[in-house]
Amino acid sequence: MALNIVLFEPEIPNNTGNIGRLALASGSKLHLVKPFGFELNDKRLKRAGLDYWQHLNLEIYDSIEAFFNKHQHKNLVFFSSHGQQPHWDIPYEDDIFLIFGKESVGLPKAITKANENQLYKIPLYNEHIRSLNLANAVSIVIYEGLRQLKPQGLN
Repeated sequence: MALNIVLFEPEIPNNTGNIGRLALASGSKLHLVKPFGFELNDKRLKRAGLDYWQHLNLEIYDSIEAFFNKHQHKNLVFFSSHGQQPHWDIPYEDDIFLIFGKESVGLPKAITKANENQLYKIPLYNEHIRSLNLANAVSIVIYEGLRQLKPQGLN
């Protein structure tokens, strides 16, 4: 069983490092789509990912187009605060791609418009907040997927 975490144009190295650690802990694959707001050798990325980064199942793409060209026929799910469906309604399955946008602006509008039926959100219960930290959001989604799929050997 594998989940795929996709970060389109991540900007904050600490978030990406923490998400890398989460990917390893959850048995997920991490997909990073350029351009990044940091270098992969950034000490903040390495600090957040600790010494786990070397064990990560990681794939890097030069652009969003390159990612879509390779995975266009896969089960793709997108996340946005503008989504209408809650994340617990996702029909999780093995090899699903869970796609998150950059920290400052999320996913491009063209992508959210073109994928409205596969657009989900994490519900927020206070009008004074517009979004969650990216690493926290990815954690919520990944562990909901693991809960629903109940993989063998999960303690």
